[in-house]
Amino acid sequence: MLHWLVALLFFAALVVPLWKVLPRAGLPAALALVGLIPFGAVVLWWVLAFRRWPGDTQT
Repeated sequence: MLHWLVALLFFAALVVPLWKVLPRAGLPAALALVGLIPFGAVVLWWVLAFRRWPGDTQT
């Protein structure tokens, strides 16, 4: 039972921040669920790092 609680806390700690950050980057919040797929979170962080954000003023 403890294993499932730890897993749930780990997944929540991974998905909740992505759920808050993705809309600020102009992406749907539901994409945070991709973070539950192995290496999905890594791909999302790369997308966020190299994506042009709505508030960017750089040319």
